Amino acid sequence: MTRVWRDYDFFLIGCVMVLTGFSLTMVASITVSEYLSRHLINLSVGTIAMLLLTALDYHALQAWARPLYILGVVVLGLVMLLGSVSGGAQSWLNLGIRTFQPSEPAKLLIIIALAAYWAHFEHNGGAWKIQLGGLILAGIPIVFVFLQPDFGTAMVFVTIWATMAWTAGLRWWQIALLMSVALPVAVYGWTNVLDQEQQSRLLVFLDPIGIDPTLQNEAWDITKALEAVQLGGVMGLGWNQGEISQGRYIQGIYTDYIFAATSEELGFIGASVLILFQCILMWRALYIAQSARDLFGRMIAVGVTAFIFCHVLVHIGMNMSIMPITGIPLPFISYGGSFTLTTLAAIGLLESVALRRRKIAFG
Repeated sequence: MTRVWRDYDFFLIGCVMVLTGFSLTMVASITVSEYLSRHLINLSVGTIAMLLLTALDYHALQAWARPLYILGVVVLGLVMLLGSVSGGAQSWLNLGIRTFQPSEPAKLLIIIALAAYWAHFEHNGGAWKIQLGGLILAGIPIVFVFLQPDFGTAMVFVTIWATMAWTAGLRWWQIALLMSVALPVAVYGWTNVLDQEQQSRLLVFLDPIGIDPTLQNEAWDITKALEAVQLGGVMGLGWNQGEISQGRYIQGIYTDYIFAATSEELGFIGASVLILFQCILMWRALYIAQSARDLFGRMIAVGVTAFIFCHVLVHIGMNMSIMPITGIPLPFISYGGSFTLTTLAAIGLLESVALRRRKIAFG
């Protein structure tokens, strides 16, 4: 047993514990008790998923990669037919007792599918034919998500694919060339799929003050988020003392704008500590990728790292008014059942790869 657990990444799980502590602290501060109770349930379910995936030998997922991918695509297709609309996007399935966002776990299914695909072509992964197949594999769910329309999640999918393709041997200029194929689809989506409100959410960060008065609702949240960051200063206004976060001036303060709430109440120091632990977590994920026993494990770890990195970068950039409003939650911090389950399950995948980096560990 000692030989098994010597490869368990306690740094990684320690970062997760600190970040979820941040999450509970902020959700308790900026929401009512009902939300905190739900968040505790979400964290508990996510922790169970994390432990199950940690115990599971990740190699078992390689054989199941194809049916898991098909399942993910089918469910994303069902969302287009039966999904409910929230925040301008048809991204949710109503399960009766609660809603579920399939595009969140689909991120992990795509990571597993792409990892299995490139592991299968391990010695020829950089070939154009192989890389084009990987693009098609990722492109199908990307199109489904973009048509919901959920630009933020589509961007995360693209980041996952690009990072894993680079790891598989493709050069950056080749990735850019392949991505250019999607430009006509992006132009079509902008003009024919996104309505005026959705377009304004993406563009409002350029000039939230001078935006058309008819679109001030889109400018309000981003202006208040930046104001909250500025109000926090170095030390913050204090837990449960934020003027904007406690006033509930921002829609989605506990999801899309929780970094702004953290900055206001805990200040630059608190926000910096949060970012530091996110960086340490990603460093450990990359270490797991580097030390993985095989390409399949390495690709899983790289995909999870890309997933977390994109969420952290875009969420903080959105809260700082330097990136478009795309509704991207902050890993391990934001409230949300589907996202919490997905991020903790991703940690389970990382730990599964870490535990099996030595053949001796699991005989």
